[in-house]
Amino acid sequence: MTSGTKEMCLVQLFFQTESAHTCINELGLLGLVQFRDLNPGAAAFQRRFVKEVRKCEEMERILRFLEAEITRCNIPVSVTVDSVGVSCPRELLELECKIKKLEEELKEINGNHDVLKRNFIELLEIRSLLKVSTDFFEEVHIYTLKTDVLKTIQNVLLLQDRRMKKDAFVIFVQGDQVQGKIKKICNGFRANLYPCPNNFHAREEMRLNVHTRIEDLRMVLRRTEEFKVTVLTKAAGTIHQWVTKVKKMKAIYYTLNLCNIDITQKLIVAEIWCPVSDLNSVQNALIKGSEQSGSTVSPVLNRIQTQQIPPTFNRTNEFTKGFQTIVDAYGVSNYREINPAPYTIITFPFLFAVMFGDCGHGIILTLLAIWFVDVLVGGRFIILLMGLFSIYTGLIYNDCFSKSFSICRSSWRVRHMFHNKTLHDFGHLHLDPEIPGVYSGSPYIFGIDPVWNIASNKLSFLNSYKMKMSVILGVSHMLFGMALSLVNYLHFRNFQNVLLRFVPELVFMLSLFGYLLFLILFKWTVRLRSETAPSILLIFINMMLFSYQTDDKFLYSGQKALQMFLVLQALLMVPVMLLIKPLLIYRHRVQLHMGDIFAYQAIHTIEHCLGCISNTASYLRLWALSLAHAELSEVLWRMLLRGTLGCHPGLGSLLLALVFSCFALLTFAVLIVMEGLSAFLHALRLHWIEFQNKFYQGAGFKFTPLSFTSL
Repeated sequence: MTSGTKEMCLVQLFFQTESAHTCINELGLLGLVQFRDLNPGAAAFQRRFVKEVRKCEEMERILRFLEAEITRCNIPVSVTVDSVGVSCPRELLELECKIKKLEEELKEINGNHDVLKRNFIELLEIRSLLKVSTDFFEEVHIYTLKTDVLKTIQNVLLLQDRRMKKDAFVIFVQGDQVQGKIKKICNGFRANLYPCPNNFHAREEMRLNVHTRIEDLRMVLRRTEEFKVTVLTKAAGTIHQWVTKVKKMKAIYYTLNLCNIDITQKLIVAEIWCPVSDLNSVQNALIKGSEQSGSTVSPVLNRIQTQQIPPTFNRTNEFTKGFQTIVDAYGVSNYREINPAPYTIITFPFLFAVMFGDCGHGIILTLLAIWFVDVLVGGRFIILLMGLFSIYTGLIYNDCFSKSFSICRSSWRVRHMFHNKTLHDFGHLHLDPEIPGVYSGSPYIFGIDPVWNIASNKLSFLNSYKMKMSVILGVSHMLFGMALSLVNYLHFRNFQNVLLRFVPELVFMLSLFGYLLFLILFKWTVRLRSETAPSILLIFINMMLFSYQTDDKFLYSGQKALQMFLVLQALLMVPVMLLIKPLLIYRHRVQLHMGDIFAYQAIHTIEHCLGCISNTASYLRLWALSLAHAELSEVLWRMLLRGTLGCHPGLGSLLLALVFSCFALLTFAVLIVMEGLSAFLHALRLHWIEFQNKFYQGAGFKFTPLSFTSL
């Protein structure tokens, strides 16, 4: 994977009609060519191979029906990889006849099975009815009251056959006219009517007859289902190959619709986009396809010149595919424009980890990524790097489930604070480097000193540290994006934009926010008392407003003069960006409307100047989300685990197990899933808006090659 897109070329192909299928098949296996439509104005029904495409779609419908039947019968499907491809249309014709015959056979089996099933259910209903009626006539005399009879029979059958949820009733009636009306009413309510013999012997004979028919139908149904399973099992062994062949043939016919056929009907003309570095592979694939068809004429490739913009092709692998997808979701890069995906591999998970920094939570993310190895094909590597970088930032923050660990010796000597009565006076540990003997003078060897975890001024320290760190990372990230814009200008030999856009934009950025970085780093290097040290925020605001007082405190000599010079220099870049380039364009291209040129440049100038401010402020989300994540983790620890750990054994152990389960559930649901998703979306926004808009156009169209692998 390279930072720039692959160089593409437009190639004209000529190959014989008889070798069309095998040549396109080899190109599909190669997966490096995109066919250009030579008939862009033709409708779908006007294409030459539209009937073949429709035939493939009908075969796909049949295969979906077969797959549904196989799934319904819980038959395992044999998955085999077909890497040879389709050699000729004859195979498609044979396959079409085979699967149509199979479809008709299955539909006939299903139809017969449905009829047998209905008859079987009717016989079951008759058997239940005979049993209920026999019991009824043995207990109740036939000349009892009709209302009581109806109620008794209905209750008995409802209790006997709850599975089918059907009621049985008997009606005594005289006269054909009334009997016809009753039948219409029963049909309207979809009630099944069955005859009931008058005497016991007739009912018993009918019951035996029904029982025999039930057993016969049960055997026929079982054999029908076994035969259906046999047919589907045989089809399950090859259905994956059938689906693959049909999809390949459909892709081949669809591709042929993009080509032209000469007047002799013997030669196919096609135009393809392909990487310049893979031209030899394309030619070898065409020669191989021509030899497979038995053609004596080799295909011809002619590289042609065109004014059309080629598609954008970024070669990826399993590791880089997910990060390229993140970039392409914003917009596909212009042809030959620098591709930010290789840099996103590092910067995206790092900025995520700055907001999600916790060693314990990072380990959980890493383990989830390893577990997702078969679930998320491309996304698992993104999660893996986010987890690894979160472990790293967690070590920097010295934070693991809101607790610190002391790897090396602390730079603070808390014992000296007892001698100075700091703890006795205030009742809490307040770290102050000005107290003699408390701070050793050398910083902690890696990350944040663990003693800050128990200090009362921990939050104010981390608040200042993470806010300044966010500004440093944000400005550095934007400056890197501006440096990539210089690479684009130099590649396209646009030296005018180098002098009239990149240079003034860089000077404007460095004069203001580059100086802000200098103030942060400089203040870290000098020793100042917190009570008397000047605020960087106030210094920067007064610098922008030219507001200086006689009692202002400065960090170094000559600071006021330098700040006034930098602000004036930044203001001077505004008319440079706004006026010089439009005037030069108007001077050389007088046919262009002057108002449009100035309007476009004014929009770009305002966007850059205001964007430098808003984008820098936008990176403060790194500070806010990092503090929020750490505080939420500490709240869970204090509210759940800290008090439970001091319980006595016995019931305390059971309580500890219950509380720990709640702690684990809330940690995963809130801190891993919700906070992780929030940090992911914020990191995505920082890359799309604050970083990529410095150099990335994202107005290209993606290279979509004919590839059987994607099928």
